[in-house]
Amino acid sequence: MIPYGRQYLDEDDIAAVVAVLRSDYLTQGPAVPRFETALQACTGAQEAVAVQSATAALLIACRALGVGPGDVVWTSPITFVASANCARMCGAQVDFVDIDPTTFTMCPQHLAEKLAEAERQGRVPKVIIPVHMCGQSCAMADIHALAQRYGCRIIEDASHAIGGRYQDVPIGSCTYSDITVLSFHPVKIITTGEGGAALTNDADLAGHMRDLRSHGITRDPDACEDYHGPWYYEQYDLGYNSRLTDMQAALGCSQLRHLNAFIEARHALAERYDQALADLPVDIPYRRSDSYSAFHLYIIGLRGASPEQRQRLFTFMRAQGIGVHVHYIPVHLQPYYRRLGFAPGDFPQAERYYRTALTLPLFPQLSHAQQDQVIASLADGCHQEGL
Repeated sequence: MIPYGRQYLDEDDIAAVVAVLRSDYLTQGPAVPRFETALQACTGAQEAVAVQSATAALLIACRALGVGPGDVVWTSPITFVASANCARMCGAQVDFVDIDPTTFTMCPQHLAEKLAEAERQGRVPKVIIPVHMCGQSCAMADIHALAQRYGCRIIEDASHAIGGRYQDVPIGSCTYSDITVLSFHPVKIITTGEGGAALTNDADLAGHMRDLRSHGITRDPDACEDYHGPWYYEQYDLGYNSRLTDMQAALGCSQLRHLNAFIEARHALAERYDQALADLPVDIPYRRSDSYSAFHLYIIGLRGASPEQRQRLFTFMRAQGIGVHVHYIPVHLQPYYRRLGFAPGDFPQAERYYRTALTLPLFPQLSHAQQDQVIASLADGCHQEGL
């Protein structure tokens, strides 16, 4: 099976992990701050807090911004559920902003209209979480301007987007946000096995998130109410054990060496798909002129297809060894969120997108021969379905 995504590891990556295994520290050692410094260097952010997953990063980001009961957080309905769950885990209410059908990201016009109505109702969100879908940035300048006008904070969910750029600035710089979240899952751009990070230019937010990732405990003598000696610590908040291990951090440092090469390979493969699919009844990914995508995912729309045709095509391609996928089921249609009052029809652009979306395999080591198999299978499947 040709997977839709997979990690790439070389001997240097393996050696980096083995070196930690042979060292004195498997966790809470020097590799984590080295990885955080490397993330700062490649994104331009002033602070980086490495954690065990992007989900953990989203949670501590919400907590650091004071999200809690009585607050409202808005995100995109086309994302993995963690982008919304983080707010629910803090006791806040969640709502969604429909997508731009060309980019699959949060639509600034829908956001503007929804914020104006929320202001009239006295329900302006405390935090907005735009999601850089597939690795392409949202219209962050527009979203930031609206957030400034209405007094909202911003967490960029850049789980798909390390290595991408917006307005020729690296994603993760936090130019238009309070905090940016990254993911290092094996199918993402770089991997630490499992892992994530929260980036910010606010030292106080970074300090709070560092404490939250480790039980809400501080060992800083200047931050303690009392101090008895080097062994002393104080818990001032209810935090988590979300620490990244030194093995994972060492792998992350090693993987960052490949970041630019990974992005270039993804772009070359995406351009090859664009050319090969030009005569098929599919909509290829749209590129914003102000964004350089990390191309985590290559998602097509099956033009004119019914959900049933998409399902049959999906099954056909899987049977031929092509690991196509669908990203994502609209979050508001999940049973958990339907129990909160959301219903089909609430976000029509998201639902329209979902009915025809299909993710094709894309990862740096995908060979041209494998890609040709994907293209041929897609062409055959479309022909069989009469598309």
